[in-house]
Amino acid sequence: MERWTGPHRERRRRREPHPVQDFLFTYYSLRPAQLEQWQPGPGVRLLGDVRGFADRPGYRPDGAGVVLDPALLPERLHRTAGFVHGLVSATAARPARYGCFGLHEWAMVYRTDRPRHGAVPLRLGSAGTDAVVESIPVTCTHHDAFRFFTAAARPLNRLQPTREDQVALEQPGCLHATMDLYKWAYKLLPATPAELLGDCFALAAEVRELDMRASPYDLADRGYAPVRIETPEGRAEYARAQQGFAERAAPLRTRLLALCTALTDPVNGTLAHI
Repeated sequence: MERWTGPHRERRRRREPHPVQDFLFTYYSLRPAQLEQWQPGPGVRLLGDVRGFADRPGYRPDGAGVVLDPALLPERLHRTAGFVHGLVSATAARPARYGCFGLHEWAMVYRTDRPRHGAVPLRLGSAGTDAVVESIPVTCTHHDAFRFFTAAARPLNRLQPTREDQVALEQPGCLHATMDLYKWAYKLLPATPAELLGDCFALAAEVRELDMRASPYDLADRGYAPVRIETPEGRAEYARAQQGFAERAAPLRTRLLALCTALTDPVNGTLAHI
């Protein structure tokens, strides 16, 4: 994880914002030190010098070592696991949609003179950006992206996602639903195995790059070549990448669901896929 946390700490020390990478540490609230910390997850017996784990909540003696016992974790964690299981399983059961073309980032700057990344220029300028939003159907299904749309952009979206219908609308083609696997993984700490947390974060970091490469911002000077979704070729490129991420997210959803089951139904849950 130091591949990402190290540069982030250095940028923070220099007070140097990064329009792509900061999102992974600001929108997502897990601290870098927590991301770097190894956790075994349930079903693993730790042997040898276990003093670093024996006194942590949820751990109990087991033979010559200690294990994380889901039954000893706070009730709030079990409730969170139940919610995550319901959301992630519903998302996984739906067909993926690949026709949004990342227009959520464009809708966040539509008809406004105060874009979210004010220090980064728009590739097509304000008028060109607005024209793209008006020329391609906006079909965002993700509430946490939609809530950042400008007031002028909201009526253009075919859906009006709310927190209440999140479980009913999220679908596996959505880049933000894929990135959010990282959020759901860390919401289940300390039960989440570090390998699962790290895999979710690493995928989120890649998805974030596509998210911003397809955005209206000009990030070429930072090494991010644009995906020009204002063109048919760019939209095809975006959809191919989106499909690839959805396929890579599928096994992470399976592992996350197995963890949720282990936390909500430890007798019948299986840890084979975590």
